[in-house]
Parts: sequence; C-alpha cells; structure tokens
Amino acid sequence: MATRPSAETTLPPKPAAAADVGPLKGLTSGEARARLEKFGPNAVPDTSLHPLRLAIEKFWAPVPWMLEAAIVLQLGLGKYVEAAIIAGLLVFNAALGLFQESRAQATLAALRSRLALNASVRRDGAWKTVLAAELVPGDVVKLSLGSVVAADVHISEGEVLLDQSMLTGESIPIEAGAGVQTYAGALVRRGEAVAEVTATGISTKFGRTAELIRTAHVVSTQQKAVLSVVRNLAAFNGVVIVGLVAYAVFLGMPFAEIIPLVLTAVLASIPVALPATFTLAAALGARALAKRGVLPTRLSAVDEVATMDVLCSDKTGTLTRNELTVTSVHAMPGFDEAHVLGLAALASSDGGQDPVDGAIRAAAAARKALSDVPSVVTFTPFDPASKMSEATAKGPDGAEQRIVKGAFAVVIGLAPSSAAANAAENRLEENGFRVLAVAAGPAAAMKLAGLIALSDPPRADSAALISELHGLGVRTVMVTGDAPATAAIVAKAVGLEGAICPPGTIPDVVRPEDYAVFAGVLPEDKYKLVKAFQKSGHTTGMCGDGANDAPALRQAQIGIAVSTATDVAKSAAGMVLTESGLAGIVAAVREGRVTFQRILSYALNSITKKTVQVLFLAVGLIMTGHAILTPLLMVLVMITGDFLGMALTTDNVRPSPMPNAWKIGNLTIAGVSMGLGQLVFCTSLLAFGAYEMGLGIDALRTFAFVIIVFGNQATTYTNRERRHLWSSRPSSWLILSSIADITIASTLAIAGIAMTPLPTSIVAGTLAAAIAFAIMLDLVKVPLFRRLRIA
Repeated sequence: MATRPSAETTLPPKPAAAADVGPLKGLTSGEARARLEKFGPNAVPDTSLHPLRLAIEKFWAPVPWMLEAAIVLQLGLGKYVEAAIIAGLLVFNAALGLFQESRAQATLAALRSRLALNASVRRDGAWKTVLAAELVPGDVVKLSLGSVVAADVHISEGEVLLDQSMLTGESIPIEAGAGVQTYAGALVRRGEAVAEVTATGISTKFGRTAELIRTAHVVSTQQKAVLSVVRNLAAFNGVVIVGLVAYAVFLGMPFAEIIPLVLTAVLASIPVALPATFTLAAALGARALAKRGVLPTRLSAVDEVATMDVLCSDKTGTLTRNELTVTSVHAMPGFDEAHVLGLAALASSDGGQDPVDGAIRAAAAARKALSDVPSVVTFTPFDPASKMSEATAKGPDGAEQRIVKGAFAVVIGLAPSSAAANAAENRLEENGFRVLAVAAGPAAAMKLAGLIALSDPPRADSAALISELHGLGVRTVMVTGDAPATAAIVAKAVGLEGAICPPGTIPDVVRPEDYAVFAGVLPEDKYKLVKAFQKSGHTTGMCGDGANDAPALRQAQIGIAVSTATDVAKSAAGMVLTESGLAGIVAAVREGRVTFQRILSYALNSITKKTVQVLFLAVGLIMTGHAILTPLLMVLVMITGDFLGMALTTDNVRPSPMPNAWKIGNLTIAGVSMGLGQLVFCTSLLAFGAYEMGLGIDALRTFAFVIIVFGNQATTYTNRERRHLWSSRPSSWLILSSIADITIASTLAIAGIAMTPLPTSIVAGTLAAAIAFAIMLDLVKVPLFRRLRIA
C-alpha cells in the first residue's frame, strides 16, 4: 500500500526544492528517486477493509452480542439443538447484512482510475513517458491535447484550454498560460504547455478531495434507530429480568430452574430479526427504485431519503445541462441576429473540442443564420494570447471580408464600439453571461456586428423538481463553485427564492433558511456546509455530478449523483440517477417514505412483543411459581413471530406527506403501551387456563405459547396501520405469513410436538379471543398514536 504523504508535503506554486532546476531542464533520475522516497507515490492510498474484517464486524453489534450470549448459555445447559437454532439465526442476520453491504471503498477506486496513467516528463534532460504514480514535486511535465493533468502543476510556458469542471464545478473551460496553477484531474481541451509539478498524491487538490471522502462519515438515522430501540429494550427488560431472578430466589427455586428461566427471559428480550428486517426492507425499496431509474449504492440511503428535509443541489450538471448554449444575441445597427450568428459561425472551428465554437455553430445551424453562406478562405483558430479567432471569407460577389470573434475588449480595438454596445456588454456581464463580440467587413474598415451571450441553461425539469420537493417538505438550496451572478440567474430560472450567501468562507453557524444560493464554494466548503446543516438538526441531502461534489455526497445522509456524474461522484453518493433528469429524486423520496413506514411498523411491533414477552414471564412466575415458557418454546416464538413478521417489509403503507423522523421516545411509549394492552390479554387468558380450566404446568406452558403467538398476531395488525386496522388492506405476503404462523403454532400445540398437546377447542377459542382483542385494542390505539404523532 502506498505511503500516505503528510499535509506538509504540499509545495507552493514554485517549490523551493526545485528552484535550482530550470523549468526546461527538469530533474535527474537520482533526484526523482529521492523525492519519490520522500513524498511517496502520486496516488491515492488504498484503505479498503479486508473481506474477513467486514464479515467479523457483522457479529460485533448489540443484537449479535445478545444472541451470542444466549448461545453460550444454551451450550452451558447442554441444549445443543437450541444453541444451533440460535446460531443459525445469528448467521442469517450476518449473511443478509453482508450480502447487501454498500461498496464503501468504491469512491477511492474511482479516484485512482480517474488519475492519468502516464505522463510525459523531462528527466535527465530528455522527455520520457513514465507512470503518473512516479511523478514528484519539481518534475517538469508536458500538457498536450486530450491528456489528463496528472498532478497539481504550475504552467511555465505555452497555452492550453483546461476543462476543470470535475474539480471546480465551473462549466466553462479556462485559458491557462504561463504563471497559472492547475490541478490533477483537469482535461486539456486545446493547446500544449510545459509545467512544473507542485504537489502529488494526497497533497493535490484531487487528493485532498479523496481524503475528504475517506474521512467523511455520518451515522445513518437507521443505525441510530436500531441502537436506540435495542438500548431501550435492553434497559427495560434488564430490570425485569433482575426482578425475575430476585423473585425466583425468594421463592426458593432450584438453581437448575433459575438458569433456564433467565435464558428464556434473555431470548424473549432480543429483537433478533430487527437488523435483518431493516436490511430487507431497504433492499426491497432499492429494487423498486431501480425500476424507476434510481440505483442505491448504500441500502441505508433508501429509508434515509425519507427523513431528508434539506437538499443541497449543485448547479453545473445538476440543475443545469452542463453544456454551453447561445442564450441571446444583441445585433448592432445594420445587422440582425441571424447575420451575427452566421458571421460568428464562420469564425468558429468545425468539429473541434472547443465548447464555445460548438455552441455557436449549433445555434447558427438551428436558426439557418445565412441564406448565402460565404466561403471561408482562411481560418485562424482561437489564440489565448490574442483572445480571438478570425476568418477571411469570400461572398457570392467575390468580395472578401475579415470576420473576427472574441473578447469584447479586443474586438472593439479593431472595430469602433458605441455607447449602446458598451451598455449591452456591461448588462450581459453583470447577469453572469460569457460575452463575445463579432466584427466583420473590409480589413481596414470593420464594423461591430453584435454581441453573443453564452450560458449553461437549466434542465427542463429542474423547476418542477424543486416545486415538488417543496410540496414534500424538502427545502432546496443551490451550492455551486460558480460566480454569484451566474448562480443567481439559474436560481431564478428554477424557482429558488431567497438570499445569496456572499462568496468566501462558509459561516460556522448557518441554516438552510438563511440563504437560497451558496456561490463561489470550494469542495471543502460544500463538505463543511453539509456538516453545518447536520449540526443544526437537519437531515441533509446533497445532489451533484462532479468529483468536486464527492466529499459532500459522502458526508450527507443521502448523497444523490445525477446520470451524467463522474464515477467519483457516483461512488460517493448513496443513490445514482440512472436516467436523464432529476425526477428520480422525487421518486426516491416517495419510495423512501414507504420503506420508512414499513421499518417503523416492524420497530413498533418489536417493542410491543419484547415488552409483553418478558413481562408475561414475570406474571406467569408470580401466578404459578414456575417458568411458563421454556427456552425451546421461546425459540419457536422467535422463529414464528420475529422472522415471519419480516413480511411487514412488503406491507401496503401510505407515505407521509412531510419528512419522517425517528422519534424513539414516542415510538417506545407507543410500543410499550400496546405491549401492556397485550399483557392484559395474555394474563387474562393465562389466569382462565390456570384457575378455570385447571391446566397443569406443562399444558399451561403450551397454552402460554399459543397465547403469545396469537396475541402477537393481533398487535401486528393493530400496529401496521396508523389509523383503524381496517383502513388499508395488508399485503399478500403479510397475510400468508400470518396464516403460516397461526398454522405452525396450532399444529405444534394440538399435535403436542415439542410441548404438551392441547384440545383443538382451546386453540380455536384462543384465536377467536385474539381477534376480539385486536378490535378492542385498535379503538385505544388510534387516539394514542395521534397524540404521540406516530404517522
């Protein structure tokens, strides 16, 4: 693995270490080897985790710990079958989680592939081609057409057109000549230059982006919810279990009976399928999203997007199309717009990579600018030094004219301007457009033909997206590296209303409500802005397309990369839009809220079940002086209840109109309240069986098993619907799982498999009582859920 250079290895634009090396001489092979040893390879270090470690981590969490403790207790009692069953449940949980594991290291792999593989470098006085990883600060390199800049460099001679959109978010390429600093990852669109390397590897601007991605991390609300539910259940049931043990000792129960009682209570308190259910629900949501053009790269992102209340959206390539187009044409007296475009097209390269020339030629062709197109005699492409391109054209009458296209200040030096032209140019510049002037005529008497304004236009669906998100309770803010004037125009076009944050350092304390636009923002600042929003209590989403967005995409609870995004951005994001447009974000929010409701139902159900099961053991001990459930019976309850209950991940639910939130306190109160209601039902039937029917302890244990299973089914249907239980139809899978659960429990109880048999009439009567109980509990649930805002 590559040695990671420290932050101190970054050299200034003109490194002192290379001061004695002329810009045309470069380093010797010996100097290069010494610096490679000092600074390390020009590469992003590999920090991927070993697959074995990933697997082990699945067994190192609160729920696995509880299952592992239960396995040890079962083995200690010689209950090898029960231990094997619990071990199977443990492995199932781990395997499901590992199978759906997000590709956390894919971002760094994409960054490594993004860096140029080879570079042309001057070593020992001669030009050589070397691996980009071998470049060191002080090297002299050549930048040529189509190549990717392999390290941060300071240009010493030559002129190039650089596309830095993947780093800065700026959609317009920049002209770079001697004295200009550019960065690893930039693409050379035109020209050739010689430059001196100033930083390599992780010390480059691209490398620092990689380091931000590596260190960016936020614990998902799903993870927090699982931990909180497990913590609350462990605390509550722990107290109950201590009380059980104390009462058992008080009764004088033999130690051989107390151990199974404790084991049964531990098993009763473990939400064994909770993590697996969260994973399964997210996986099903991910599959639904894939059909709608949204590909989740992390499963937690599926339900995370349901809680998103702020979306930080990049401008270039996200809200805009990331392509230059002619926005407006301002013709001077004696010319019209079509004429101006036609002349500009003649002074533009045909088929080259210059985006400005391509945009002008496309606009001229679309408007059929000139009916009698002059033939071009000579053409001089754009020259960064003169800041213009020109052509000599001959008309149908044989007369020649000179046509010039370029910077306004340069062109008006060749053709007289006017007050109106000056005012138009100033107005367009202030509005954030890139302005070109066009002049034509005899070489000695050229006239200013007009002005052409270019911009990166908004996507057609951006305004509708923002409006829909607003209706769903999600505030959108624009975060871009572009100039404030340009950002303000796009913001107005897509319906973002609000103040524009002044360029510069992002304030330490900032809220989404303060500004609608953050312009002139560096990648590090996007990352800091996301963290600032998170600190203020917001669940933050980040939508972007470039490598410059990757750290913020990684830090956000939900990062979304658009379809045109780089591999770096896609790998850092939690979701990738695989189809054009941004409508996938709205689909993700809606589907995420469906997934959230399914997970919420299961979490509520787990709290209810685990509360009543432990308390029922305590009540049974008080009523009978014995453990009313054995460890084996409790394992059967876990299999039939917890795992068949995973069918809730397919249930028919209605998404909430506003962002969801994990209100663990309210959720716990609701679950415990429902559990207490079920405890009343279970206790009443147990008392009836013990005192009215006179069942012995073994038959009473079977009866308790049936009561728990049927009672759990009753609360499953009351908990799944926030309104009355008949307000919506359960999914087919949930109905089938209920039938299977009831059938398995009834068959075991009636046939006496692994328990004392019960008459069919008792089992059927218990089922009828459970149905009546569900209807009565539902009448209490509706006002309770409304008061606790469980929605």
